[in-house]
Amino acid sequence: MLTPHGGVLEDLVQRDASKRNALLKEAEQLNSIVLNSRQTCDLELILNGGFSPLTGFLNQKDYNSVVHDLRLSDGTLWPMPINLDVSEKVASPLKPNDRIVLRDPRDDEPLAIITIEDIYKPDKEVEAKEVFRGDPDHPAVRYLYDVAGAYYIGGKIEAINLPRHYDYSELRQTPAQLRSEFASRHWSRVVAFQTRNPMHRAHRELTVRAAHDKLANVLIHPVVGLTKPGDIDYHTRVKVYREIIKKYPTGMAKLALLPLAMRMAGDREAVWHAIIRKNYGATHFIVGRDHAGPGKNRNGVPFYGPYDAQTLVKKYAKELQIEMVPFRMMSYLPEEDKYAPADTIPEGTKTLNISGTELRRRLKTGAKIPEWFSYPEVVEILRTSYPPRPRQGFALYLAGLPYSGVSALGNALQATFNQFKGGRHITLLNGTGIPSQAYPEVISQLIRSGAGVIVADVKETDGAVYSPEAIAELKNTVSKAGSFILVSVETPLEQRLKQDRFGFYDEHPEAKEAKAIEETDLVADLSNDGIYESIRKIILYLEEAGFYQF
Repeated sequence: MLTPHGGVLEDLVQRDASKRNALLKEAEQLNSIVLNSRQTCDLELILNGGFSPLTGFLNQKDYNSVVHDLRLSDGTLWPMPINLDVSEKVASPLKPNDRIVLRDPRDDEPLAIITIEDIYKPDKEVEAKEVFRGDPDHPAVRYLYDVAGAYYIGGKIEAINLPRHYDYSELRQTPAQLRSEFASRHWSRVVAFQTRNPMHRAHRELTVRAAHDKLANVLIHPVVGLTKPGDIDYHTRVKVYREIIKKYPTGMAKLALLPLAMRMAGDREAVWHAIIRKNYGATHFIVGRDHAGPGKNRNGVPFYGPYDAQTLVKKYAKELQIEMVPFRMMSYLPEEDKYAPADTIPEGTKTLNISGTELRRRLKTGAKIPEWFSYPEVVEILRTSYPPRPRQGFALYLAGLPYSGVSALGNALQATFNQFKGGRHITLLNGTGIPSQAYPEVISQLIRSGAGVIVADVKETDGAVYSPEAIAELKNTVSKAGSFILVSVETPLEQRLKQDRFGFYDEHPEAKEAKAIEETDLVADLSNDGIYESIRKIILYLEEAGFYQF
């Protein structure tokens, strides 16, 4: 088994166990920082040794060295800046040598105490360029500018508790625990497989082949922290991994979860992943094409080259010590009923494959997914979590100016949809009973349950006019749960004035100049089409999108 990166497994929880009660008592008297989700993931891997040799968040000297040279200031290879970012408001009263409690955002429990070494303002433009190659479409660059605080805090950490997890506790093993298990099972060679996606038969075949080639066992080590926006949720994925692990020969494979917040940083991230798996006890690590890459930017240009990750891992092979295993594309040979590496198949041989796009289409439409591609148990899990369109929920947002007829259209749509077969519950949100700040979570939960949600919330009586910015923010949140369909309800000012029996436009003359939303999925012109024709237009749209089958 390989020595941890830097020579020692920095298990801070074990190190500080004897003084935990003293730290807890001290924490009651200290100021606190409540972490966000990414920081919580980072802290957990600092505390349990997954980020060895780190013993805290990077100070400015280490940060600058990592950004420019992929090394800590002492020369140790480390490709990813691990920062405790905070706002100027949080940073301003702090100074070096202050001790601050770091708290879990989910339950406010104290996780650790950091002794501040320095507080510094990073050059985010340099970090974006050097670490993530600077493309503004890169998710990590967007996070850096839009989410991350303006100041970084560096300092050593003393551990109080690991973050609590109430799911899959038996699979959440620390590096020390996993290393101990490998030793007890006499696993001297372990191939680690990184994944943030469901696994199918081809993934099983390539990992088994890698194990055979290296005379090793297999560690399936999926990420269950933050991954690429739009990825399948980790609960669905873990259910899939539990089924997949049953398909390996007895005693060959092990499943454990990694609480990592991915940056999707391509080649740098591949080196980072290799270091982490080395700390967890693996001796070999599978690196794929475009490993940890976020795909393409808005112009269709890939953020990273297909083999950049493998090239960089090879460059640092001597320091990493963990051996890289290149990901081999597997193709199915129907005439032999087996998988084989694509680069070993003679030209002209019949092969079958299903792309990710095609798989999503089949899940969406309910089309058959053959057993040669994925195990029936896996398909069942995916279909339960991602049912075909007729069983999926959706949000239909009716955007209109006051007295445009939004409320009338919303009520008419609800009555119309409720008469359709299929059992989909239809909820109308019209500004009563539920505060608008709760809309994102309420709508998301309803969609996940398979309901249809009609949002007709103009608040005509209190003078509020819909905000395109607010709708965009709502769409961004709800779209993570399911489909968000924006309908612009357009009614001429003359007609709106006729309907205004309460003098809204007299009190708010600026509303007369308000414009309809330009970028929408549908337009309902009530002045020309009327409610009945608008309903037909919306129904046809939903049918074409697959939400209804008549």
